[in-house]
Amino acid sequence: MEKEKMINQTNEDMENTFKVINDRGEEIICDILFTFDSEETKKSYIVYTDNSKDESGNIQVFASIYDPNQENQKLEPITTEQEWKVIETILNTLQEEIKKKMEDAANNEGENGQ
Repeated sequence: MEKEKMINQTNEDMENTFKVINDRGEEIICDILFTFDSEETKKSYIVYTDNSKDESGNIQVFASIYDPNQENQKLEPITTEQEWKVIETILNTLQEEIKKKMEDAANNEGENGQ
């Protein structure tokens, strides 16, 4: 998803979305999954999806550097292995937490159904 990425925050009803313009000039609405600041890199990151799927049918997730204090946001590419490792660690941790919560909910549902 290489493109000039400018964030245009949408209205209040959709505060967790933004629009990007791809390399073909098309406007795409993206969902913000989460943002975070890294003490290690001293940068702010945004993790988001355009809800497209990869070859395996998984929803694609993207990450970029951004400045939360800037009014007209421009997403910057992540260029170092160190930054990718920070993001991968956070994504893996979140995925494990979600998986555990889903397993716990399924176990509780099974216990209540007996």
